[in-house]
Amino acid sequence: MKIIDFIPTVQLKPFIKTYRIIESEDELINRVLPSTSLAIAFRCKGTVSYIKENQSDKLPISTISGIRRSVRLINYEKETTTLVVQFKEAGAKAFFKEPLHELFEESVSLDNFIPQQKIAVIEELLAEAKTNNQRIAVIEQFLLSRLHNYKPDDLISAAITIIQSKKGIVKIKELADSLYISQDAFEKRFRKTIGSSPKQFCYVIRIKSIINLKQQNQNLTDLAFDAGYFDQPHFNKDFKLFTGQTPTEFFRFPSFW
Repeated sequence: MKIIDFIPTVQLKPFIKTYRIIESEDELINRVLPSTSLAIAFRCKGTVSYIKENQSDKLPISTISGIRRSVRLINYEKETTTLVVQFKEAGAKAFFKEPLHELFEESVSLDNFIPQQKIAVIEELLAEAKTNNQRIAVIEQFLLSRLHNYKPDDLISAAITIIQSKKGIVKIKELADSLYISQDAFEKRFRKTIGSSPKQFCYVIRIKSIINLKQQNQNLTDLAFDAGYFDQPHFNKDFKLFTGQTPTEFFRFPSFW
């Protein structure tokens, strides 16, 4: 598998983390861990499927995926090329006015949000593109056409910064109080902007932080305890939901992105 990341243009950089092109010469299964932002995947050629409970579910050519708290196994057949738009945490809201929290744990065809006729044009242009730079140009033109007059929510941006700085170990009520907003109003505003509840978002940040620190050779038991897991079975359950493997299995042969 060959993975190449591209930096968005200045106009789109506030909303997009990266464009990722995944090229697979041979068939393989890739493990995709949960992320804190939405993504759109455009299959330029080949066939891509989700694997769930030993069954293969072919993905649409253009797919939008919400924030997840569970791992995904993706099967890339031979000679497959996929372009993934990875949004920043609040970035997708600049392109979609629909309630993004309804996409939590879901991956659906992009034509649920955008007319099929427009999607068909994008898919045809991607299929005809000869180089990765040409593919990126097609997607950037599409995104710029979708970009509406969006004003970032400074309160939610501040909340994300706090959650990330504390590695997801945050009490939601205390966070809302620190931002001078009621918990109920904060949670509704957060879901609308980010696409998940604050608690779900913290969960993803917390497990990702444990994985990152463990890869720096820190003790896993200590990391789990510091993250608020005082019950080993509870931690193991959350970890397996997140990665699809036990901690021992996962860190023995780490293979994911």
